[in-house]
This record gives sequence, structure tokens and C-alpha cells, in this order.
Amino acid sequence: MRTVWRGTVAIGLVSIAVRVAAATEDHDFRFRHVHRADGGQIRYRRECEACLEEIDYADVARGYELEDGRLLLLEKADFDTLPGAVERSMQVLRFVPVNEVHPIFFQRAYYLEPDDNAVQPYVLLRLALERTQRMAIVKVAMRRREILAAIHVRGDMLMLHTMLWPDEVRAPDFPFLQRDVTVRPQELAAATSLVVSMAGSFRPGEFHDEYREALAQLIEARTDDAQPPPIPPQRDGATTMDLLEALRLSVERAQLDD
Repeated sequence: MRTVWRGTVAIGLVSIAVRVAAATEDHDFRFRHVHRADGGQIRYRRECEACLEEIDYADVARGYELEDGRLLLLEKADFDTLPGAVERSMQVLRFVPVNEVHPIFFQRAYYLEPDDNAVQPYVLLRLALERTQRMAIVKVAMRRREILAAIHVRGDMLMLHTMLWPDEVRAPDFPFLQRDVTVRPQELAAATSLVVSMAGSFRPGEFHDEYREALAQLIEARTDDAQPPPIPPQRDGATTMDLLEALRLSVERAQLDD
């Protein structure tokens, strides 16, 4: 698995060296936006709305719009001054019961893999969390920003779940919550009976994405209808990469025609 972060889990004076790898993957099909007439891919240009010129990525800065409409420009050097931007430590803030953190706070899931010399303290932490039925709430710097996260146990692994900050979770505000609703005992009994009759264990292998499976079958059935990619015309000022791409596409087309 590819490591996306490397550092330590810091618990007081104890440090556990770990590597972080994504625990999930996206199996969605990726489609390109293409011109129906010739199959050419639709490109989106970085165009400045002020001067209407196409801008190189090197000339792109980050701008934050203030409440009065003025634009504040921030450069890479500005972000480098922020705390936690280069930290390589997950600082444990506290250990909380696993049932106190609602799933609404969780974002992405990662596996924590210990370095060779950190296996023993890693296993010790896992067993301690398992025995106490708690998870560790930590702060960690990832992708140049400070993130709240939780370390918890899944089987023999410690996992890291990135979390939303409390002010990022909206409070529910719906009119029906203000209504007085009366539920009769027999209605509650019937609803409870329905839930009990459909109760069972969660077995992930029993659930399938039927839409994605049907889409895969559709793509496989239509493979013979696929066309070779179009060769883009050479423009004025085209770069060497444009020419190499055109040559690559020419080779692909020749192979398809054989």
C-alpha cells in the first residue's frame, strides 16, 4: 500500500512511528467529457476573467474574498508560517469511549502501519484501546492543514479516521422538529416488531453496488463499438509534449487497426 503520511503517534513522552495508507478505494467508473462529433476531449482552460488570457499554473495564487468584496491574495510563503504545516506528529489529546463519537464526524479512513522498531508499542496501544473500548482523539497536520482525527481498533490494526471540526457539523433545523407528535403504544410496538424481524449482523460481502455491476456489463458489451482516440491537430506554438502525445496516439491507432 502507498504511504500518504509518515510520522509518529505521540502519547505524552511515548512516540510510536507509523506510516499511513488509505484504507478505502473508489471503484466508480471515470468518464471523460468529449465532443460527440469527433471524440475529442473537452478541456477546461485556466482563463482569467479580468484579462481573458489563459494563465500558467505558476501564475495562479490563492485569493480569499473578504466580506466587503475585496480580495486578499495569499502565497505559499504565507501558508508556510501557519502552525502545524510541517509537523510529523499525531498528538493524542484524550481517549474517549468509542460510542461517544457520532459517525457524522468521520471523513476518510486510513490504516496505521508501525515501523519495524515500533511494533511492540503499536500492539500495546491497540490492546489498551480494545480493552478499554476507547479511541484516541488526535491532531495531525496533513495536506498542509491541521486535522482532527480519531485512532481506533479494527481487528489487528489501528485505523485513523479524519474528522470534521465541531463547527463544520450543522445543527438540524427543520420545521417538523417543532411539531408535537403523538405515538400510540401499539404503533411503537408494531414498529419495534418490524425492526426486530429484519435484524441481523452486518456482513459487508452481502451488499453489492448493482448499478456499478450493471454499468460494467454495459461497457463490456459495448467494447467493440469503441473508437480509437482522435489525433489532436498541431497548433501554433505547440510544445514538444503535444507532439509526443500525437505520436503516442498515432501508435495506438495503428495498433488498433492491425
